[in-house]
Amino acid sequence: MRILFLALLGALFGAAGAAAWAQGAAAGYPSKTIRFVLPYPPGGGTDTIARPLAQRLTEALGQQVVVENRGGAGGAIGMEVVARTAPDGYTIVLAVTAQLAVNVSLYKRLPYDPVRDYAPITLLATGPYLLVVHPSLPVKSVKELIALARARPGDLTYASSGNGSGGHLAAALMNSMAGIKMLHVPYKGGGPALVDVLAGQVQILFATYAASRGHIQSGRVRALGVSTAKRPAALPDLPTIAESGLPGYDSGVWYGILAPAGTPREIVAKLNGEMIRALNHPEFRNLLVNGGIDPIGSTPEELGRYIKSEIAKWAKVVKDAGVRID
Repeated sequence: MRILFLALLGALFGAAGAAAWAQGAAAGYPSKTIRFVLPYPPGGGTDTIARPLAQRLTEALGQQVVVENRGGAGGAIGMEVVARTAPDGYTIVLAVTAQLAVNVSLYKRLPYDPVRDYAPITLLATGPYLLVVHPSLPVKSVKELIALARARPGDLTYASSGNGSGGHLAAALMNSMAGIKMLHVPYKGGGPALVDVLAGQVQILFATYAASRGHIQSGRVRALGVSTAKRPAALPDLPTIAESGLPGYDSGVWYGILAPAGTPREIVAKLNGEMIRALNHPEFRNLLVNGGIDPIGSTPEELGRYIKSEIAKWAKVVKDAGVRID
C-alpha cells in the first residue's frame, strides 16, 4: 500500500508539475523566433497567405515569425518536420486539404498522422476551385454539363495538375455524386493543364481563382460554377456547383494552422486569438477576399472536428476514383 501511495503521489505531483510548466511557458510566450513551416516550395499560393500573416503575428507577438518552405512529397516532408519538433509553441505549420485530409488515403505510407501528430490552432480560410470549360463545349451550366456527360460517358475530358491533386479529386467527386464518367488527363502542374484547356486540347478544368480569372474575363474559358458550398465574396454572381445542378457538392482548398501535438493549450489559445485578430484586420482580410479566399477563423476544437470529417469524406472519393500514390 505504501508503494502504491507513493506512486500515486508521484503521478499527482508529476501532473501538477506539467501543468505548472505549461502555464509558465505560456506566461512568457513568446520569448524567441517562431518558425512558420509551409510544406510547399517557395512561390506557391500558400506563400501569399503565410507571409502577410507572419508579418501580422510578428507585430502582435513582439517576436519574429519566420516563414520556412519545406516542400516535397506532396507536403509530407514539411509535415513530418513539424510532427517531430518539440511542442513548445515555437513551430507552427500552414497545411491545406491535401496534407490534412487527402494524403492519408492517397499514400500507402505517410510519415505523419494528421490527427494524432498535431494540435489544431485554427481553420484559417477556404478557397474554391472554379469549374471552367473551353468555349467550344456546348454547355452553359453545371446541369447541362452533367446531362452531356451522361449522354457521352467517357467522352468528356478534364485536366488536372496531377494524380491526387485537388482539381483531380474535385472532378472525381463530381463523377461520383452525379453518376457520370469524365476522362482524367493529368499534367505535371496546374500551368500546363490550363494551357491545354485554353487551347481546346482538354475540355474541362477545376482551376484556382487566381489562375483562371483573367481567362474567364477574356472569354477564353467559360466558368460554370464554384466548388465550395458558399459563393466566395469575390464571386457573388457565380453560382456554386451545389446550387446549379449538383446539390450537396462541396470541394475546395482549406487552410489550417497547427502546432506539434502536446503544445500547451495556453499557447494554442494565444496563437488562436492572435490569428483571429489578424483575420479581422482590414488589410489582411481584403488581401484574402480579393484573392478569392474567404477568411474563417475557427476554434482549435472546430478545426480538429473538421479534419476528422474531411478525412472520412475524401477517403470515399479516393476509393471510388481508384487513386493511389506509392
